[in-house]
Amino acid sequence: MSSNKVTISDEGSGQHLELPVVKGTEGEPTLDIKGLPSTLGYFTYDPGFASTAACTSTITFIDGGKGILRYRGYPIEQLAERSTFVEVAYLLLFGELPTEVELDNFRDELTYHTMIHEQLNTFISGFHYDAHPMAMMAGVVGSLAAFYHNRLDMENPEHRVLSAKRMIAKMPTIAAACYRHHMGWPVA
Repeated sequence: MSSNKVTISDEGSGQHLELPVVKGTEGEPTLDIKGLPSTLGYFTYDPGFASTAACTSTITFIDGGKGILRYRGYPIEQLAERSTFVEVAYLLLFGELPTEVELDNFRDELTYHTMIHEQLNTFISGFHYDAHPMAMMAGVVGSLAAFYHNRLDMENPEHRVLSAKRMIAKMPTIAAACYRHHMGWPVA
């Protein structure tokens, strides 16, 4: 966070508040207004959040007005043209594009986690035949916590990475199973 500040004043009460200036990795600087309600008793009004940053991110930068979308500093167009899905997944998780060895190891780990438990196929078969595939996928993804409950400490970085790898690996299998059920075909 920058040491720059912007001071706002409430002429009615005579109170002043210094708002820290926050500089992101790129784009315009922003004001940290979280102290505004507790200090001056005001909230902000920004229809459509056109001038509001909802979070800080070291992963994504978006400027919709200028058509800019970057992941970890790489333009999305460059990633789409030159990188595979697995390379981009690695980039998002670890902050850098993988070397050949890292990519091979990551691909092997994803392959290891691709299969889903047989009970998930039974779970999918329990959905109504005309349920929307995305609704089925959402239900199945939510149920994964019941199968991997011993590795869900989100304070543990290793658990977070393992959970992400499992999700990346299992989504194509889950999508295919949901699609098969939606089409009336056997799930497994």
